Amino acid sequence: MTNVEPQNIDSCVIAGGCFWCMDAVYRRMIGIVNVESGYSNGALKNPTYKEVCSGRTGHAEVAKIYFDKTATSYSQILEVFWRVHNPTTLNRQGNDIGTQYRSGIYFLNEEQERIAKASKQAVEESGLWAADGKAVTEILPLDNYWPAEDYHQDYFANNPENQYCVYVVSEKVEKFKKTFAELLKSK
Repeated sequence: MTNVEPQNIDSCVIAGGCFWCMDAVYRRMIGIVNVESGYSNGALKNPTYKEVCSGRTGHAEVAKIYFDKTATSYSQILEVFWRVHNPTTLNRQGNDIGTQYRSGIYFLNEEQERIAKASKQAVEESGLWAADGKAVTEILPLDNYWPAEDYHQDYFANNPENQYCVYVVSEKVEKFKKTFAELLKSK
């Protein structure tokens, strides 16, 4: 998959609406080794997409991001996160409505917790989303994480004609490309 030394690989988990969007954005970012769409912070073990979409499991659609610590940082990943989705809409991103579409950062250790909280505070103080309101992004320990079904992995690349990909995912990808041109992989 990559030539990165195992000791240089770290991971983090974020939720910014539909996981297809987050997956597509981060796969294009320098330093990202892999992205896995999944479900976290819900009650049910090994939920299905249908169960999560019902809104009754409590899971968020998340992206588990594996990154090369020598090429990018958790802070940089969060900088992208705050700008490619709207963190001020509770349980919603655009027309996607439900608790599974909430904004969240699910930390794996105390350092990630500290960085995530400082990042959220910096975004709020910057006024980046002030016109839309206060960030409602939850910052919690990662709990009950499960990879999503295979067909959700790299969904945007594998389903370019899907109308959701054409109109929603592509918008997030273009926003990333425009805002973070210097972080784009060269491929």
